[in-house]
Order: sequence, then C-alpha cells, then structure tokens
Amino acid sequence: MLTALRKLAGTWFAKLLFVLLIGSFAIWGIEDVVRNFGRDSALARVDGQPIPIEEAQAAARREITRITRQLGPNFQGNEEIRKALAAQAVEGLVMDRVLRSEASRMGVIVPDAAVTSAVFSIPQFQGVDGRFSRDVLFNFLRSNDLTEQQFLTLMRADLARQQIAGAVRGGAIAPATMAEPLTRFLQERRIADVARFPTAAAAPPAAPTEAQLRRFYENNPAQFSTPPLREAVVAVLTAEMLAAEVQVAEADIATAYEARRAQFETPERRVLQQALLRDQAAAAAIAAQWQAGADWATIEAATTAAQGQASALPETDRAGLPLPALAQASFALAEGAVSAPVQSPFGWHVFRAERIIPGSTRSLDDVRAELRQELALEKALDVAFERATRYEDQLAGGATLEEVAREHGLAYAVVRTDAQGHDAAGADVTMPVRPVQRAETLRLIFAANAGDAARLNEAVDGFIGIELREIVAPALKPFETVETEVREAWRLDAQKRAQEEAATAMLTALRAGTAFDAAAAVGNATTGRVGPLDREPGRDSPVPPELLAPLFELARGEATMVATRDGFAVGQVVEIQVADLAAESAALERMRSEVRRSIADDLEAQLHAALRARSTVRVNQTLLESLGR
Repeated sequence: MLTALRKLAGTWFAKLLFVLLIGSFAIWGIEDVVRNFGRDSALARVDGQPIPIEEAQAAARREITRITRQLGPNFQGNEEIRKALAAQAVEGLVMDRVLRSEASRMGVIVPDAAVTSAVFSIPQFQGVDGRFSRDVLFNFLRSNDLTEQQFLTLMRADLARQQIAGAVRGGAIAPATMAEPLTRFLQERRIADVARFPTAAAAPPAAPTEAQLRRFYENNPAQFSTPPLREAVVAVLTAEMLAAEVQVAEADIATAYEARRAQFETPERRVLQQALLRDQAAAAAIAAQWQAGADWATIEAATTAAQGQASALPETDRAGLPLPALAQASFALAEGAVSAPVQSPFGWHVFRAERIIPGSTRSLDDVRAELRQELALEKALDVAFERATRYEDQLAGGATLEEVAREHGLAYAVVRTDAQGHDAAGADVTMPVRPVQRAETLRLIFAANAGDAARLNEAVDGFIGIELREIVAPALKPFETVETEVREAWRLDAQKRAQEEAATAMLTALRAGTAFDAAAAVGNATTGRVGPLDREPGRDSPVPPELLAPLFELARGEATMVATRDGFAVGQVVEIQVADLAAESAALERMRSEVRRSIADDLEAQLHAALRARSTVRVNQTLLESLGR
C-alpha cells in the first residue's frame, strides 16, 4: 500500500494536485487580500473619475445639516431618512461630475475673475453696509463644513453648469395659449352671499331621556371606549448600569489622554483687523501706513478710498481662517503687529493682531476622572453586548424576559399602555427607560406581534428588551362611569344636527328660487355678502376656508353647502368678475415668467437626464448604504 502511494506521489498528476492544494491554503490564509484585490475604494465613478468616500461623507453631512436647519432642532432623522439624504447628496456629486465632464468636452472655461465677481455679488455675503463681507463668508463656510478652496471649486463648477444650462434655458418661451388662460383663471374674482350655522349658536335641545342617552352611547362606542392597550415586559441593559463593574487601568487612561489630547487643548485665538484690497501696491501702502502707527479709523478710511474693504474679524483660531497662507501670516504676528500683504483669490490682505488669547491645555490630572468615566462606559458597552448575547441565548431557550431580568439584575417593569404612553385612566405609564428613549420603547411595544419571542433591541447606550404579553382591544366603558361625557356629547350632536338641518333647508330653498335673505330667515344663521374673493385664501379671509374652493366651482346664482370646523356654511355666487388682461398686465407678465421658468426647469432637467444617461456612472451600493448609517 505504501509503495503504491509513493509511486502515485511521483506522478505529474499528484504534483499538480499538491500545487492546487497549497494554493488553496495560501488563498484562505490571505482571504481579505485576495477578496479586496482590484476593488474600487471610491464611492462612485463618473466616466472613470472617482468620487472619494471622504467627499461623499462631507456632502452627506452638509445635506443633513441643511435639512436640520430648515426643519428645526426637533427634527430627528432615523436611519431611513439619513440614507435618503446621503443618497441625495451622492446624486448631487454625480451630477456635478457629469456636468464638469460636459463642460470639459465643450471647452467651457471659467476664469478666476468671474469666480471672484460671482462671490462678491452674492447677496448673502454682504454686510450691513451692503458691501461684500469676508466675515459673513467665513461664517457661512464654517457652518457648512467647507474650506475656502472647496467653496471656490464649487462656485467655479456652478458657473460652468450655468453656462451649459443657460444655453438650454434661454430657449424657453411662455406661449400665450398657456399664460393667458392661467392668468384669467387665477385673477378671477367672485362676490358671494354667505350664511353661517355655528353649532354653538343652536338652541339647546330638550333634556334627553336615559333611553336616548344609552342609545347614543351604544351607537358611538369609539367615543366612550378605552384606547387599545398592550401589556408588555420592558427590560433595560445599559452601559451606565455596568460601568461600576468595569476596572480602568491607569495605563489606559494615559493612552486615551494622548489619543484625545486635541479635545483637551484650547488653541490660541486672536482678534484680527483686516484690510482687503484688490491690488498689491494699494495693500503695501496700507501696510506701511498701519505699521507706522496709524489708528484703525484712519486705516478704514484709507482702505475705503482705495476701493477696498476694512473689517474687524470675529475672535478666531487658526482653523477659522480657511487658507493656510492667511492663517500663517496672521498667527505669526505679535500683539499689535501688522503683516505684509498676503494674496488670496479675493485679493490682497493686510492683518493686524489686535488681541491674542493664549491657548491652554488641560493636564492628565485635570481630566483623569472624566476619562475614567468615559473609558468605563466604553468598556461597559462591550460588556453589555457580551451579556446581551448570553441573555438572548436564555430567551431562545425558553426563559421569559422577566425571568432573565430578575436573574441578572436588569431594570424592568410590566407595563400596560396605549400608543401614547398612557394607561386606561389616561395617566402616564412609568417605564424603566430614559425619557429620550420613551418614544422608541412605545414604538417597539406596538410593533411587536402576538406570539413573538422576547428580544433585546439595540439602543444608543445598550439594549431595550420587549416581551409582548397581551393585546387589549378597546372596551366600552360602563355607562355609569361616562354618563356625564355621554350627556355632553349628545347635546353637541343634537345641536350639530339641528344646524345641519337648517343649512340643508336653506340650500333647498335657494335651489328652488327663494331669495337669499328669505331662505336664511328660516334658520339660526349669520349672513353677509363677501368679496371680491381671490382663489387663494388670506389669513383674514371673510369666508370659511372649506367654502372658498367650492364657490369657485359654481356658476352665477348657484349655491352650495359645506361642513366647517364650527358647524356649517351656505354660499351663493352673486357675481363673477372675469379678469381683464389689459388691466392685469403685471399679473400676466408674472405668469409668463413663471411659465417660462417652469419650461426652462423642465428643459434643464431633461438635459441633466440626457447627460447622465450618456455618462458611465457606477455607484458602490455597499459604501452608499454605510454612508447613511
């Protein structure tokens, strides 16, 4: 047998088999290298040009910041929203590359002077004096996570896009067949007679019998029932609960201090005065005058006379000056000293260091306790993940969440709550979670299905365990406990029905040819003539908003009835004022502009779609998914 094996080992077949076997083990041993060989690290490529992941991350941050600023501090974007915003930011970068490629193909060039002129003309960058303010520009750059060079690059690309799009948009016209009918439609005015039937104005009904009340109570169960409730066990495992069990070595604290030293250092800050001029000679003259001892008022006047701009910059650190040359020149000055002229894309700068605020560093002893707590929480979070895995195994083995919580000392509670966190009596339900996690906990409870196994859901600082025990359907409250509520609801319903009947009777009379005032006399209504009315309701519109649109759908003399927030309303069109386009020339011109802009937008969108379709666009979906997390 051994002899046969030795003979087989000497054959070419066996040698080839050994080579393949060794090769497979080599590949397994360097699996990550082989897997990633030839992979593209760019998030996307447009005609071969990469969009680095760092650029996409910065664009996504800016997009999220922009949306947060628009919607206010209460905006809380979940993962799906962040992914959508990240995808939107990446699509913007893709279109930027597509249009840059088209600009290059067409030979479109944007000179530096055009970029500078465009920046200086942006109204948002003008100060209180109506002139360009570099301070305002710096604030804009900081709030949008942009350097000055990045901003100028974006401006140059935007100007190139405008030249390409302008050729398409310039061909947009507003046909008279669109602008004139739209203007007539929007400028039409109407005068109407309106009668209002507020519920509160109806005469109180006679006292109901108990039988009437009970019938109303039974016919409207939703008004007098408990809300849908759910009973669940809620358990919490957080890093803070485990932090006391974690030991943090002094060596770890020292290492963390070195790694995070930047957050404990306050950089030197300076209050600077700046003169910005367009040519070097004027800047050199200002610098010489300043260095000779001229005061700030004199420098301001001299700079203005030289067609420049003088400004006192807000207190800033070195990073607050986006261009390294400007930061180096201004931060090399002693207090009170004046720099030589320094050039940037905006002109020639002369700085004076008005005041220097020295930097400071918090020592290791100063932050030891702070670092110890942070490291303890970080390690405790790792412990929480390890323990959560063990607890999940117990739950999978048949243990209940309450049993696991009791055994391991987790904070837990059995709650019976509605979707708003209230019990059957309307009181707030106490939960073992932080206030900021209350809404998420309620969402988890009401997302669970009957029969689902208990599970631990990952939270920001640990885990929230949910085990749904019971789904409590709405139940009709005993009549005796809600009799007062039933009586009040019956009264309001009776008054509402009385006003609805009165409004219906009036509408019937109007359609039969009865005069408006005579028809209104049969009910308890408030009447009046209103108008001329526009199609767009104003803040102080004399017509209920529910009635305005229906009035513009009627012919002259026709009437309609609508339910309003406080009752009912009846309206009859008295006069229709057709727009005179000769007298509405301004409105017609506005409409032409809007139609022209709308058509131009459509043409530009079609151009973008065509250019994108012609380009080779490849997006790394894995990296894009990670961008929104």
